[in-house]
Amino acid sequence: MSEEKLLERGYRKYRGAEIDVYFNTNVCAHAGNCVRGNNELFDLDRKPWIMPDNVEKEEVKRVIHTCPSGALQYIEK
Repeated sequence: MSEEKLLERGYRKYRGAEIDVYFNTNVCAHAGNCVRGNNELFDLDRKPWIMPDNVEKEEVKRVIHTCPSGALQYIEK
């Protein structure tokens, strides 16, 4: 999906050097796969809570693919 469409649908962008992560709280089912999947990438006690540059690009993709609701998306640069 394009960045334009993600933003139109209410996703918020978290910028990284090699990959951008998009999150939509209205889609989120709160399964917790993201924070359990990698707390260097996703940390609810931090602002911003999503830090794409804290881990390798492939790790970002791996964790996002475990999201059951589709609330997390990414676009590689």
